[in-house]
Amino acid sequence: MVDEFLTAHFWIAVGQIIMIDILLGGDNAVVIALACRKLPQHQRLKGILWGTAGAIVLRVVLIAFALTLLQVPYLKLVGAALLMWIGVKLLVPQDEDGHSGIEGSDKLWAAVKTVIVADLVMSVDNVIAIAGAATGAGSQHQLALVIFGLVVSIPIIIWGSQLVLKLMDRFPMIITVGAMLLGWIAGTMAQTDPAVKDWVPQTSVWQYGLGALGAALVFLLGSALNRKAPAEPT
Repeated sequence: MVDEFLTAHFWIAVGQIIMIDILLGGDNAVVIALACRKLPQHQRLKGILWGTAGAIVLRVVLIAFALTLLQVPYLKLVGAALLMWIGVKLLVPQDEDGHSGIEGSDKLWAAVKTVIVADLVMSVDNVIAIAGAATGAGSQHQLALVIFGLVVSIPIIIWGSQLVLKLMDRFPMIITVGAMLLGWIAGTMAQTDPAVKDWVPQTSVWQYGLGALGAALVFLLGSALNRKAPAEPT
């Protein structure tokens, strides 16, 4: 078991999970700030920590459920299609008013509940992407891999989210690479669906080929839709 945690597959998957959680979890920092903004100063750190802990536990449960579901024929194909859509969506400008309905509270546990519920609503893309990265790693300890990746990404999201967001604004290529990573995971996930395993060769060449195809499709579709999107008002 220990040897498996020293393999390249394991650490590549951990890196993918951390990048996915930063890229798709950038809104989490905004949700936490909005939910905890009315708390007294001495309770804000507690609200942030408890809310984040609850959201992460809930996400681990959802991902464990997703890992089981992805063993059902055709569901990996559906998950791959969803990942492609999420990746394309990252490359197309979005409205920034999606958090207008999040209410702050001056009560600690009310704020914590708001963080957890909001994260639940927003975590579908994270769950699918992280489950896909875990299944693509070929690991026998997928849930441990997921937990490790999420735990590592928590401090980055909480304390480094502003830096990450600024880097994304300054270097848009980070978002493009992240979107293409989702396409790569989608391609490799589709290859291992039980419904097609007997038809698609389970070799590294096919894995890398389908991954590259997924990444390229996300980039091309996202770029095409981005060109068609209306210009933002100045």
